[in-house]
Amino acid sequence: MQLQVSHEMHSVCPEFVGACITANISNTPYSADLWAEIDALGSDYRATLTTESLKSMTSIQATRRIYKLCGKDPSRYRPSGEALVRRVLQGKSLYQIDTLVDLINLASMKYGYSIGAFDADKFSGDTLTLGIGKEGEPYEGIGRGMINIAGLPVYRDAIGGVGTPTSDHERTKVTLSTTRLLVLVNGYDGSEQGVTDTAEYIIKLLNKYCSATNCEYRLYKPKIRKPYQWQSQWQ
Repeated sequence: MQLQVSHEMHSVCPEFVGACITANISNTPYSADLWAEIDALGSDYRATLTTESLKSMTSIQATRRIYKLCGKDPSRYRPSGEALVRRVLQGKSLYQIDTLVDLINLASMKYGYSIGAFDADKFSGDTLTLGIGKEGEPYEGIGRGMINIAGLPVYRDAIGGVGTPTSDHERTKVTLSTTRLLVLVNGYDGSEQGVTDTAEYIIKLLNKYCSATNCEYRLYKPKIRKPYQWQSQWQ
């Protein structure tokens, strides 16, 4: 799978840096140990953050800025990292989905980045391109039905959109049957260290809770005048 950052995304976020993680995994319905980690982080955030102060997290702040530059209201279409932490701060429980989705949510909460997890066998074609959603572009968000992605950063395969910082697409979502995983960490703050730390933390969680094998990650960035391409081990 090749990763590209489009010219239009480069024009609004030349500092973008992403991480692409690939792994073979075994998903499970639930992990009590994982949820102990999620609950511990939630307790820590409730003691140290408010729904306003969390917006000052560099990763969340940068994603909100890019939403505005692309034409989207980040308070109406919240980036996933922010939405998860806000829910915890409001005293609400996170939705328990399955071990893989739950650990991705934990990583997003911990570092504030919007992170997409995809079943690698469900992509169409051999390229994912990060661009900006168009008016009227069809997109079925997971558990949300059809949503308006105009002005949202969006990854597209040969068929269409597969992931935005607000919601990933039903077509390529992970399930209990997923064995080949692809995860994208989106660093609109341009922090290679932050994105690297997040990718390595995700791999640690995958090894611990999803019996992961063949884990690898690479960083990718836009380049001036032409897209950046990374060729992974999976074609």
